[in-house]
Amino acid sequence: MQKNQDNVIHMQTVSNSLPEQQPEDREMKYASAGNKLNVRKIVQRFLVPQFISSLYYLVKYKAVVSFKAEVELSSLLVLGKGVTVASYCKFKATDGPLTIGEKTGFANGCFVTAGENGISIGNNCIFGPNISVSSANYNYDRLDIPYQEQGTSSRGIRIGNNVWFGSNVTVLDGSSIGDNTIVVANSMVNRHFPANCIVQGNPAKIVLKR
Repeated sequence: MQKNQDNVIHMQTVSNSLPEQQPEDREMKYASAGNKLNVRKIVQRFLVPQFISSLYYLVKYKAVVSFKAEVELSSLLVLGKGVTVASYCKFKATDGPLTIGEKTGFANGCFVTAGENGISIGNNCIFGPNISVSSANYNYDRLDIPYQEQGTSSRGIRIGNNVWFGSNVTVLDGSSIGDNTIVVANSMVNRHFPANCIVQGNPAKIVLKR
């Protein structure tokens, strides 16, 4: 009888010493599982050789994509005739549409990633080196869950025709830039700008109307 009582006391002690899983822990676990890359994204981003993607866009759109770039092979990516993409650029279009107009060029090191509501870039645009354009943001409503586990949101980016970006410009989700606008080097765009102006700064502001 005494032995059975000792066993019961031991089991209760072990049970009480185990940490109770909090609801937040379970929520984070489920969110983390939901953020795993699906098979399609893995294939498009990691398993298709770049020379295959470059040849595909050359044949289909007559666009020149460097073999040293990383441009995903995606039905959501549309390149206009005469588009040029230099070495070490990276384009991602598995989450949303990315449309680039004719004769638009990207210098070395540009990063363009489309969220759910996409990116639209017009004709004859010039992108200097090391430009970042992203139409997705991490959600940040909760303080008890890491940003990367809260999912993302997307409002989209719209860029008109004949827009010139200096080097190291950043264009954030929700921005729009009108035709014939110039964005000065090292600027950060996070709002709407009309056509025919020059913008500069972090955040960018109109410094001249043309």
